[in-house]
Amino acid sequence: MSNRTDLADLSTFLVVAEERGFTRAAAKLGISQSALSHTMRRLEERMGIRLLTRTTRSVAPTEAGEKLIALLSPAMDQIEQGIAQVAQLRDKPSGHIRITASEHAARTLLWPAVRKLLPEYPDIHIEVSINNRFVDIVEERFDAGIRLGEAIARDMIAVKIGPEMRMACVGSPAYFERHPIPQTPQDLAQHNCINMRMASSGGLYAWEFEKDGRAMNVRVEGQLTFSGSGMVLQAAEEGLGLAMTIEDVVKDSIKAGRLIRVLDDWTPPFAGYHLYYPSRRQSSPAFQLLVDALRRHSPSV
Repeated sequence: MSNRTDLADLSTFLVVAEERGFTRAAAKLGISQSALSHTMRRLEERMGIRLLTRTTRSVAPTEAGEKLIALLSPAMDQIEQGIAQVAQLRDKPSGHIRITASEHAARTLLWPAVRKLLPEYPDIHIEVSINNRFVDIVEERFDAGIRLGEAIARDMIAVKIGPEMRMACVGSPAYFERHPIPQTPQDLAQHNCINMRMASSGGLYAWEFEKDGRAMNVRVEGQLTFSGSGMVLQAAEEGLGLAMTIEDVVKDSIKAGRLIRVLDDWTPPFAGYHLYYPSRRQSSPAFQLLVDALRRHSPSV
């Protein structure tokens, strides 16, 4: 395989494999599903081997497809980096940046920076994937991610973009009219607690406490379990149980008297949000502008 059509088809194959479906891949590439299917059949016929397993609901790489992905991905990354370097010669920074972040990080840190950056640089395009699980940005072909500092792999460059954070254990005044205020984490065993299911592991979040150097993880029980902080907050405000969430999420509710904070001396600060990306990544002007914008528009670090 040596001509330009083959290279384009290989690039298209990577998109199909990444999206795990023709519908999403066609939308991303801006072509019809029938044209995409024809391209993939043509590539498989030319190579003489099936690269994709197709079902009515999804598409997955075959063993041969997986090997081809492993060979192509690093090469495509180098090509994209080369194009980004060439783009540096333009008068205005440009390019497409893909970034993944949790809902809270995207709302409080990423969005304030992006909304001020883009009007100044119309040739920069940013795609934000809201995802509360820890994402392998190399495998899933993101340029960068935003996560808590303590959760970042050591082979990544990490740029601090937010202050230290704290967790907050809260309940409504109505709830505490029916239940005593807990004095220690062990007292939570007597309370109706609102659980959070973690997207990364599928398990329930163990409430984390620490005091005088003594760390403690508590597995709580209750009638409600959610996978998003929004419903946890609503349920807590309506008196259906105690909640454990990031302090920033509940600070307005505490100030307004809708929630009461408890076990405050058991929740010390921890590392805040960091922007992370592979150490081998060569920063384009567009990417560096985003990093600078995050530092500039984020709360004090």
